[in-house]
Amino acid sequence: MPVTPAKPLSLDDIPHPPLTPVVGHTLDLLRDPIGLHMGAAQTYGPVYKVKVLGQWRVSLGNADALEFILGDTQKLFSSYEGWDMLHRLFPGGLMLRDFDDHRAHRRIMQAAFRKPVMDAYRARLETATTTLLTDWQADQPFKFFPAIKDMTLRMGAAVFMGLDLDDPRADLLSNAFRAEVAAATSVIRKPVPFTKMARGMAARATLTQNFAKMIPERRAAPGDDFFSQMVLAADEDGNSWDAEDLVDHFNFLMMAAHDTTASALTKVAWALATYSDWQDRIISEVDALPDGPIDDAGLASLQATDLVFKEALRLLPPVPLIPRRAVRDFEWQGHIIPAGTWVSASPGTVMMSPEYWTEPEKFDPDRFGPDRQEDRTHKYAWAPFGGGAHKCIGLHFATMQVKIFLAALLKTYRIEHASDAPIDWIRVPIPQPKGGLPVVLRKRAQ
Repeated sequence: MPVTPAKPLSLDDIPHPPLTPVVGHTLDLLRDPIGLHMGAAQTYGPVYKVKVLGQWRVSLGNADALEFILGDTQKLFSSYEGWDMLHRLFPGGLMLRDFDDHRAHRRIMQAAFRKPVMDAYRARLETATTTLLTDWQADQPFKFFPAIKDMTLRMGAAVFMGLDLDDPRADLLSNAFRAEVAAATSVIRKPVPFTKMARGMAARATLTQNFAKMIPERRAAPGDDFFSQMVLAADEDGNSWDAEDLVDHFNFLMMAAHDTTASALTKVAWALATYSDWQDRIISEVDALPDGPIDDAGLASLQATDLVFKEALRLLPPVPLIPRRAVRDFEWQGHIIPAGTWVSASPGTVMMSPEYWTEPEKFDPDRFGPDRQEDRTHKYAWAPFGGGAHKCIGLHFATMQVKIFLAALLKTYRIEHASDAPIDWIRVPIPQPKGGLPVVLRKRAQ
């Protein structure tokens, strides 16, 4: 939805941190986005602005603001305009649609997340995870983050696309996804030859061509994979997608699913290697699972796993800042924000705020337990999956994938740090550990 740009002087009443000449706050954001925003909120209050890549962005920095922006009951905020950096590579994705158009497409997509098909995905996840873990060697240091990124991409080929793990298309499409994701955060935003963006656009063309070929195959003989379910998907009125919509939605979902899950699993792996008592608790849960495939009851029994996963997402959410753009003037806490203004919701800072959390910098999964329930202090105190109409449609799938992976891994191994060196984290565009998180797997005594 096109919006009217803000007037150059229309944000003068909103405070901001000191500016670095030329670059503004861009480098500060890349170095430490949470530090930048928490410092600004503490100094200037919950309404402030930062200048990134030459553009002012207004941040509304508390849980009430999250509810206002993400809940968006007045239809004030465009997600499509907010995610302008993704338009070239991921057009048509669910996150890049607004209001009635978004609602119509989401209703269709819900069909791919019904209980029977989720059960089929679970079976595929278990098989693929068990198979792919055989490639991981015990007693040899390796970097967890690149290993889990590779695994989630290869699992994507099996679970999302229905391809055998040794299908040559699996590696072709996985490599294309890597190039596409790398291009999404490239500084050079045009496909100049030999740049990441040029490689990303070529990768998108490869993915589009392959997905388009798969559509008639799956319509003729659908399977229980995610792509087949999207081909078959229709809302309660029988509305479905054309080929272009299918390709756009699937391309975006594959990107979103693999990158965020790999990031979350890496933080969980760090936590288990760092806090052995929590690893012990999860191992006890895994050992108590009955033999055979994990069913609903088995997943529900992994309660410590759930606590650790939630705490990992609180400390390092996959998307700490959620961009939107105002489509109309609005008022927030005495400030008039004009149409055309880029606005940021900040779940990353809210989830580190002492207003909602006890000792927020401490790793403490029990804060989510029934005796404390700190995530209930505000509807949006814990929002790693966003909220409102755009709340992540795959959150239950992601939770299931994490539990299945940990059950398969810890059934056989313990995970340890490969050295005593502290781990530092890069937070944007997707949280990841500097150095890849070196770990060692140790065979458990059976």
